[in-house]
Amino acid sequence: MPPQPLIDVSKLDINNIIFDKEAIRKINPQRYEMEQLDAIIYVDTERGLMAGLRDIKEDEFWVRGHIPGRPLFPGVLMIESAAQLASFYTHTVLKDKRFMGFGGVDEVKFRDVIVPPAKFIIMGQAVSIKPRRSICYFQGFVDNKMVFEAKIAGMPV
Repeated sequence: MPPQPLIDVSKLDINNIIFDKEAIRKINPQRYEMEQLDAIIYVDTERGLMAGLRDIKEDEFWVRGHIPGRPLFPGVLMIESAAQLASFYTHTVLKDKRFMGFGGVDEVKFRDVIVPPAKFIIMGQAVSIKPRRSICYFQGFVDNKMVFEAKIAGMPV
């Protein structure tokens, strides 16, 4: 049984964009195929909560090969999407301009598949944010159903 959502999914408005792709690009350096975050749709720094959107399309680079005839959004890209949200959030809170790289991934669970087209909502909560290491817990949803969860650590490199 999945845990309770960090944020009530029905109350998140994917059209209420707080930070768009251009604002994300000012913080996160990933470009082209590796941009895995399209918008930030919720931020609550007092509670350490965040939510982002990844608009999964049918013509993306991975569709042809992951799994031919039945494309499934790769789990590693779910993790990368969450990591990019963590990086953006950490930069916003700490005002640290250094690149945030992976420090570790724990407690990963893939609860369902994501088939394009899909709106992948990633929500997270900061567990510990310090100058040398940040840890956030994430949940991912498609159509109000939890498809993914993980704890991701990042560190400046």
